[in-house]
Amino acid sequence: MSVEQKMDNGRRTLLLATSAAGGVAAVATAVPFVASLTPSERAKAAGAPVEVDVGKLAPGEMMTVEWRGKPVWILRRTPEMLASLDKTDDKVSDPQSDKLQQPEYAKNKHRSIKPEYLIAVGICTHLGCSPSDKFKVGAESGVGADWPGGFLCPCHGSQFDLAGRVYKSMPAPDNLEIPPHKYVADTTILVGEDGKA
Repeated sequence: MSVEQKMDNGRRTLLLATSAAGGVAAVATAVPFVASLTPSERAKAAGAPVEVDVGKLAPGEMMTVEWRGKPVWILRRTPEMLASLDKTDDKVSDPQSDKLQQPEYAKNKHRSIKPEYLIAVGICTHLGCSPSDKFKVGAESGVGADWPGGFLCPCHGSQFDLAGRVYKSMPAPDNLEIPPHKYVADTTILVGEDGKA
């Protein structure tokens, strides 16, 4: 083997070793950078969609999840709760949900994709208080003998029916907001993303 061939082999080995070390350094630098592009937990709380399993929610029960720093109520309505909505049509200020407080697919009597589930932002449209649930009917609710069930804002007395529609002559100007949402499975809801699926 000549001196030139030995020198070529040495250069080739050095070139390969340098290239391999450079590749490893590039990958080691790129991995943390790419990982930093995924949203943080704080960013997810600020607006990323929230997946909710409602499979264990019994009829008449409500759960609360947080989306964009706001409480979102998920109420599984009973057949009696759904029937009460017909009785409140003439008592609420926006029975057809004409004001834009909900996505187009929730612009119906139930203000939901599936009548059984109400998904609403739990913040009063008057001054931002959080209404409390008053699901018991009549005098037992503490609201009044003719109370059909719904929500009551303790701050200024605004009342909402079981579809989040505000009663007439209340301080709250609008119905409760319905957030964008969709069903990704029969009992799994994605709050914060539009769609009927």
